Amino acid sequence: MHDRNYPKISIVTPSYNQGEFLERTILSVLDQGYPNLEYIIIDGQSSDQSVEIIKKYEKHLAYWVSEEDRGQSHAINKGFGHASGELFGWLNSDDWYSSGALQAVAEAARLNPSASVIVGAGDMVDEEGNLVRYVKPDAITRESLYGWLHSYFWQPSCFFSKDAWIQCGPLDEELQYAMDLDLWLKIAKRFPFLTIDRNLSTSLKHPRAKTTASNYLSVMEAALVIASHGGNKTVSADLKRYADYLDEKERAYTLRLAHMEQSASWRITAPLRFLRAKMAGLLQ
Repeated sequence: MHDRNYPKISIVTPSYNQGEFLERTILSVLDQGYPNLEYIIIDGQSSDQSVEIIKKYEKHLAYWVSEEDRGQSHAINKGFGHASGELFGWLNSDDWYSSGALQAVAEAARLNPSASVIVGAGDMVDEEGNLVRYVKPDAITRESLYGWLHSYFWQPSCFFSKDAWIQCGPLDEELQYAMDLDLWLKIAKRFPFLTIDRNLSTSLKHPRAKTTASNYLSVMEAALVIASHGGNKTVSADLKRYADYLDEKERAYTLRLAHMEQSASWRITAPLRFLRAKMAGLLQ
């Protein structure tokens, strides 16, 4: 459907072997019922059921491809290369939009024509559907983005103008975790952000998610990105707090381990642990 009274919104979904989540993601876009949608899926030549799922909905897609790529950032960049909308957003293949999200973004854009970026709230749930975290963004500026390690927003709840992408994109393909933050900082130097009080998306926390599996690397890359954009002072203070937090966790773990080693059950099972270690050595 295309209705000129609504800004065209281009959504890109990058995906690679996420077939177990992909259909929910696709349906969350299509079920918006948004009348001027351009939906693009870039698959990295998945070996699971992803292509079959994409083909099931291909008549609703403006473009899709399944071919080898250089990673998530490259896939998103390729997708936006086919986009013609007034507003852009990307939705990873294990996230989904809230009902009415695109309509809320379009209305915010209509009421605030000077805003080049629209950011809403978002939540994170675990695989059982339990709420892990809810994030409602405050006012966003370049300076506030320097505090990303303690004050952030969910990437799928962010939409930006085509002009902002043309002037500030594409995503840096050398970055593995903080390519979105790098883009937000580039945009914030030139364009205003608008935050809206509306939950726009849900992110899924699961062991295979990149930022879940490599949380420390994600934090360090974000810190390097912030420093590269002039936020050295803020990120240094945040990294110190983060290090203190990790030290406290390590101290608590050490205390628990020391207490456990004093227990009778730990002493009784010591021969079993010794045998297991010996067998592991023999089998290597």
